[in-house]
Amino acid sequence: MNAVLTPTGMTPQEYLDWESTQQEKHEYVGGQIYAMTGARLNHNRIALNAVTSLRQALRGRPCEAFMSDVKLQIDAAQAFYYPDVIVTCDPRDLTDGRALAVQHPWLVVEVLSESTAAVDRGRKFEDYRLVPTLTHYLLVETARPHAELFCRNAQGLWVLHPLGPGDSIRIEEPHQIDWPVAALFEGVPFEPAAGAVIVGR
Repeated sequence: MNAVLTPTGMTPQEYLDWESTQQEKHEYVGGQIYAMTGARLNHNRIALNAVTSLRQALRGRPCEAFMSDVKLQIDAAQAFYYPDVIVTCDPRDLTDGRALAVQHPWLVVEVLSESTAAVDRGRKFEDYRLVPTLTHYLLVETARPHAELFCRNAQGLWVLHPLGPGDSIRIEEPHQIDWPVAALFEGVPFEPAAGAVIVGR
C-alpha cells in the first residue's frame, strides 16, 4: 500500500472491474484506492527466494504459493491487498483458475521497505488477522538479514518469533515445513553503515 488516490466510494466489485483495466496495481481498503509503486531489487530478490523455498518445501502437498500479482481478499475488512507471497492449501482457492483473489491462506509473507513497514506491521496486520485460516505471518527486512514470524496459537493469540540468518523457519501446522532463514537472503547485498557490502548466503 502506497499513495492514496482520491476516494471514489467504489464498491468491492466496482474496484475489481476498474482495476482489471489498469496497467498498474492498486489495493483497496474500505472504499479507498491505493496505488502500488515498484519494488527495489532486494525486495524482489527476497520475495522470489521466499516463494522458491516455499514451493520446494510444499512439493507434493495440495498447496500453492503465489507472488505479488495475486490479490488477498478480506471481506471482513472490505479490502483487497497484494501480499508479496501468499500460501494457501484450501480447495476454495485452488479449484477455480479464473479466480481474481485468494481468500483462505494460511501463510502471508511481506517484505518490508521504508515506505511500507509501518503499514505492514500495523493496518495490514490488523486486517490479515481477520482471515480465519491465516495462522502465520512472516515479515522480512531488506536492510539486514532479519525476519519476524508471527504464529497464531491455540488461544488465538499471535506470538512473535524473531529470526536471524542462522535460524530456521519451522511451521508445524497445518503443513509442516522447515527451511533456513538464510535462504531468504541468498544473493541479496546488504550495505552496513561501515560501507562494506555483505551478500546473503
